[in-house]
Amino acid sequence: MALWRRTLCALGTLFLMTLLPSPTEAVAVMSVDLGFEWMKVAIVKPGVPMEIVLNKESRRKTPCAVTLKENERLFGDSAAGMAAKIPRVTFRFFQDLLGKRAENPQVEEFIKQRPEYSVVTDDARGTALFKLSEDLVYSPEELLAMMLNYSRGLAEEFAEQPIKDTVITVPAFFNQAERRAILQAAKLAGLKVLQLINDNTAVALNYGVFRRKDINATAQSIMFYDMGSRSTSCTIVTYQTTKTKDFGIQPQLQIRGVGFDRSLGGFEIDLRLRNHLAQLFNEQKKSKKDVRENPRAMAKLLKEANRVKTILSANNDHMAQIEGLMDDVDFKAKVTRQDLEELCGDLFERVSSPVQKALSSAEMNMDEIDQVIIVGGSTRIPKVQELLLKAVGKDELGKNINADEAAAMGAVYQAAALSKAFKVKPFVVRDAAVYPIQVEFTREVEEENVKSLKHNKRILFQRLAPYPQRKVITFNRYTDDFDFNINYGDLSFLSAEDLKIFGSVNLTTVKLSGVGESFQKKADYESKGIKAHFNMDESGILSLDRVEAVFETVVEEKPEQESTLTKLGNTISSLFGGGSSTAEKENATDTVQEEEEVPTEATKEDDQESTAQAGEQKDPDTKEDKKPEEKKEGEKVESQDTKEKEAAAKEETAKPPEEPKKPPAPKKQKLVDEIGADQTVNDVPDLAEEELKKSAKKLQDLTERDLEKHEREKAANSLEAFIFETQDKLEQNEFRKVSTEEQRGEIVSKLGKASTWLEDEGFTATTKELKEKLSELKKACKALFFKVEERRKWPEKLAVLDSLLNHSSIFLKSARMILDEEPIFTEVELNTLDKLINDTWIWKNETLAEQAKLPATEKPVLLCKDIEQKQAALDREIQYLLNKAKFSKPKPKPKSNTTKSDNGDKNTTESAEKTTKESAEAPPSDPEPVQEPPVEQLAGSEAGNPGHTEEF
Repeated sequence: MALWRRTLCALGTLFLMTLLPSPTEAVAVMSVDLGFEWMKVAIVKPGVPMEIVLNKESRRKTPCAVTLKENERLFGDSAAGMAAKIPRVTFRFFQDLLGKRAENPQVEEFIKQRPEYSVVTDDARGTALFKLSEDLVYSPEELLAMMLNYSRGLAEEFAEQPIKDTVITVPAFFNQAERRAILQAAKLAGLKVLQLINDNTAVALNYGVFRRKDINATAQSIMFYDMGSRSTSCTIVTYQTTKTKDFGIQPQLQIRGVGFDRSLGGFEIDLRLRNHLAQLFNEQKKSKKDVRENPRAMAKLLKEANRVKTILSANNDHMAQIEGLMDDVDFKAKVTRQDLEELCGDLFERVSSPVQKALSSAEMNMDEIDQVIIVGGSTRIPKVQELLLKAVGKDELGKNINADEAAAMGAVYQAAALSKAFKVKPFVVRDAAVYPIQVEFTREVEEENVKSLKHNKRILFQRLAPYPQRKVITFNRYTDDFDFNINYGDLSFLSAEDLKIFGSVNLTTVKLSGVGESFQKKADYESKGIKAHFNMDESGILSLDRVEAVFETVVEEKPEQESTLTKLGNTISSLFGGGSSTAEKENATDTVQEEEEVPTEATKEDDQESTAQAGEQKDPDTKEDKKPEEKKEGEKVESQDTKEKEAAAKEETAKPPEEPKKPPAPKKQKLVDEIGADQTVNDVPDLAEEELKKSAKKLQDLTERDLEKHEREKAANSLEAFIFETQDKLEQNEFRKVSTEEQRGEIVSKLGKASTWLEDEGFTATTKELKEKLSELKKACKALFFKVEERRKWPEKLAVLDSLLNHSSIFLKSARMILDEEPIFTEVELNTLDKLINDTWIWKNETLAEQAKLPATEKPVLLCKDIEQKQAALDREIQYLLNKAKFSKPKPKPKSNTTKSDNGDKNTTESAEKTTKESAEAPPSDPEPVQEPPVEQLAGSEAGNPGHTEEF
């Protein structure tokens, strides 16, 4: 029986089964490694874990370049190719202008190096703007938004679904203004930024994710040296396992030290080499003009300098050559690696500086560093590796990480971890803020009857403080409205040049209102100070969440008014771990230190309160505030230290009678008033809400214009392609065979008219007109194409139908062979299948005969859709019978009398024992004779046993 079932099921595998994919929601996320010269994009989507997105040129990285022509925009490689042709409207390296005022030295250097750009100052914000015409200007944030929108388009095309969530990498040395500028650009692009992650942290995360098994409780310190196109950074990272609240023991990375050089990178080497090539061209005196005054020629030289630099990393010399550099004059000159090293000698001397800065900030030495790993394209320069190896004193440099894609891959892992759509293995990331931030305020003090103003500073976030993190600072001496400033702390670790580029050290001025009014209303209450709540989020951006005036008042206890039900509830709550509420616990950790007790230039833990919300990372090395909580007096009396109790018990006999206990102090209630806080940005103002809307509208119009242009070009190309393809098809035998001369002539005439119209009026035609013209031609050719397409499909469709008919006949024959032995199928079901097979054979033979009589130029009667319908009907019937055979329960064969008699003694004994046991357990009753059921009934009961199943 089982053999027949397996045979029937095996036959079922010969039939075509359709698998319907389950609809999935668009859940993909992306990351953008936003470099100075290149941009890398990575995605994570269901079934595609951490993949680099290829651009339209099938490259894994895309130039950060935008070309703004009059009627179109170009991005990436297309825009970079236009830099030498139309440099005035091709924008590159504009990241230097983000979050900086026009008078910033880096902005001035940018304008000096690129005279082809028309840069003006924004009167409202004081930042730089690119001026294309009298009415058309673009901010650096708008240009960056275009690039981010383009990166999203690449990611969506690669993922085949819309994407909105992203993680963007930024240099670790970006300050608050620069980070806010990136977020504004992403907002203009319509992206939801899950996090701005420091590029060094992203690299460290990518390194750790693929080495989880190597991370243990023993700390491993790795130094990452990253020299990119614009800057160089050195980061010391410690890996070790840590115990988390939700996931147990998990790996963790901690940023221990960071050193950087903003202007040391491959781009500066390119500029040195470009100027050298320009000098060589002028010395050849092939042209009377100075090549340095020609923006197009200088753009060509910069591109050639980059190429030569790359080749000199693997060769000792190379020939630089450009055809038609200027005035149709060719340029050719030999450059050696020694020439390059001499040109950049002062740059190479700065290679070791970030290493020393990183070690100094981490308070470590090279003996504590386990490995040095190089990242970034510029680390491929042999001289850089030579000097770096000498600076770190190691045997070799680690190259076991993708120098170009590590940051993008680490960022996309973080994006998947932050997204609710994916579940990834936890990896604790403790990033560090490079710049300290402090709060400054002035208060009037009186000393020896002389009033004066005292300037106070309180460190809010130390240098390299971990984030995300929340902090609270308390002002205890104010009873009226006042203001305070949020500024950067001690920046003496920066060089004089970096301080100039850094910009304003003043972040925000906060003016509080409603303080005096709150104190007047709560005159009878005890003040606990004005508390300002700060938050440094996952992106490293500081914000003032709220300001509160906190008061306490005494609440008299009235135990006699407490109901019995309330007492019972409190007792049950205490038994099950109930304690003070969340608000009361907050009160217990609030500090109420006097401001005078804190040194002027330092910050104590008494003036700060670190709180971590759900999901925020906590510092296992930095313990939470362990100061005694402000508990109620009643609680102090009831709870004593165990050791004190033991000591009191030992000395009980030696002590005089105990004094009566002091009555518990009254309970205190906390009251909070919200205080108004007016914030004024002092570094670089953000785009106003109205300006954001205007910029978003301007970018949306450009996007729609690009889409319209793309659709029009696509429609024109489709029309032109259809005309040429159809004219070619009409000459092929299979098309001539199914059409008459008259029919072909009519189509040729319409194609000719459409071709003429496309040449004469196609350039001014709208997208709608082009699509309508294409639709007319397709309609005229529809009948011809239909006949050809049907004849092409006939052999395959008929072969599938024949195969199905043959296997159906075999199935029917097999089913009839087991009909008498065991009726799985009814006679009606088998007759229905038999009739369906015969009807299908008859239909096929008759239709083929009828089709053979028709001329090829007529519409066929044998249609592929009819064949598919017959096939589907037959397949449906077979599947029904197969499922019935698969899930039917077989009946076991009846036991013969011979078998029963052979085992009679054993069965009789077991039956007797069973009967005796059941009789002992059952209540006493009148005995009745037990009759053995007939064999047929016994077999039927066993067959109906629900626990008996058979799998196929």
